[in-house]
Amino acid sequence: MTDELTVAAAQEAGALRRSPRMPVLFLGHGSPMNAIEDNAYRRSWQALGGEFGGKWPTPQLILCVSAHWLTQGWWLTGMAQPKTIHDFGGFPKALFEQQYPAPGFPAAAREISELVRQPGSARPLSLDLQDWGLDHGAWAVLKPMFPQATIPVLQLSMDYSRPPSEHYALGQQLKVLRERGVLIVGSGNVVHNLRTLQMGTPSHQAYDWALEFDQSIARYLQQGDFAALQDFQKLGAVAQQAHPSHEHLLPLLYCAGAVAADEVPQFFNASFQAASISMRSVLWP
Repeated sequence: MTDELTVAAAQEAGALRRSPRMPVLFLGHGSPMNAIEDNAYRRSWQALGGEFGGKWPTPQLILCVSAHWLTQGWWLTGMAQPKTIHDFGGFPKALFEQQYPAPGFPAAAREISELVRQPGSARPLSLDLQDWGLDHGAWAVLKPMFPQATIPVLQLSMDYSRPPSEHYALGQQLKVLRERGVLIVGSGNVVHNLRTLQMGTPSHQAYDWALEFDQSIARYLQQGDFAALQDFQKLGAVAQQAHPSHEHLLPLLYCAGAVAADEVPQFFNASFQAASISMRSVLWP
């Protein structure tokens, strides 16, 4: 109850108050069905959410960078009540019925939009007051983590036309928010190739190229080699197979930008769905 009152007070004051440094999370979200199926991935998200309010403070705000909001320039949701977006097709009705009514935080969105500058132009982040909301890259992982939906959520879009180095640079600007009660969550996948899915493949099996790329990225993170992480395309054909388009990897660059090179990452869910989606997730505590 005290943590909920703290969040409410911060919203009313229109400011993000100083806090102990919050962790950073990159979550491999995989199939949207992970949001409702009782599987190891969903259970891990539930367990992780349970650590907040104990091991770590309850966030004043969650800032989520999802693979599924691509824009020209960078945008931040600024509405008071972001809608739940079902940006997928061909799934059961139960998935389309899911709602995640977490509030927005317009005052914090305005503050962050002025604090963070768009790489290349130095313009403030643009504010989206009505068009977007929370896509499945956000709500599918946040609903298991924080099912009461009381913590405000903002989504940050990505400009796919810009080079990886600029996504990392924007992530570096987010670092200061960790001491203002903001939980930064990147949602994507270290390997994501829907063209080569092999449904029914055990989670410990994957294509050789998928394993190679996943292990290369894990090594960069373990070594704090964020320069190599930004240059992932230098892995050549393996990178192209792992990401025919790389929007699912980009959220990881924001997370890496928000941590120091000497912060030690912890991996979990280091397995695969359908042989070509890496569910590897990363916690920087």
